[in-house]
Amino acid sequence: MKPIASYLEATILKPTLVSGEVEALCEEALQYRYAGVCVPPYWVKKAKRDLQNADIGLVTVVGFPLGYQRSEVKEKELQTALADGATELDIVMNLSAFKTGVMVWVKGELAHFSKIIHQGNCLMKVILETAYLTDEEIIRACQICEDAGADFVKTSTGFAPEGASERHVRLMRRSVSERVGVKASGGIKTLEQALKMIEAGADRIGTSSALNMVKEEMAKK
Repeated sequence: MKPIASYLEATILKPTLVSGEVEALCEEALQYRYAGVCVPPYWVKKAKRDLQNADIGLVTVVGFPLGYQRSEVKEKELQTALADGATELDIVMNLSAFKTGVMVWVKGELAHFSKIIHQGNCLMKVILETAYLTDEEIIRACQICEDAGADFVKTSTGFAPEGASERHVRLMRRSVSERVGVKASGGIKTLEQALKMIEAGADRIGTSSALNMVKEEMAKK
């Protein structure tokens, strides 16, 4: 198996985040070669500078954390993030529209975003917020995301009552083709949890405990 760092998107999305924490996160990413760092939109420009053009994904969020912003607002968000240097965008699916049943609209919004994002040489991940969905809805949402051009489907924002679960990761992995990755995030704090998510089918792990996981892995060698 690859080193755990190669799966990790080290994430800080707390509301009290300060500049020094962004610097420390990027220093960690450079030292341990994380797959990516995920920061709020406000901090993308700084993280871009701090990562020094390293081959590390610069991830930020769009429509966070509830997903029901107007499409025009999300589009402005993602265009700004692209201009600031983001290379991966985690967009919250409009759950309100999805639950209403307007699947054609949901797919259309995501397909529109996908075109803009891919023209910007960026990856699109769609956050489903699985805590609010039935198994059948998760399957349907995954299919919509793949049809719309998503590169990844993602479990959670970390702000819902529940985060990632192995069962949901397995279901998502079965619901998309090999072309689409699965990102597990929300409540993943330990190396053991991360390894279980990877075994269940996760290609990426979003976590605020990346450094602890790397150190735990190193201690076992």
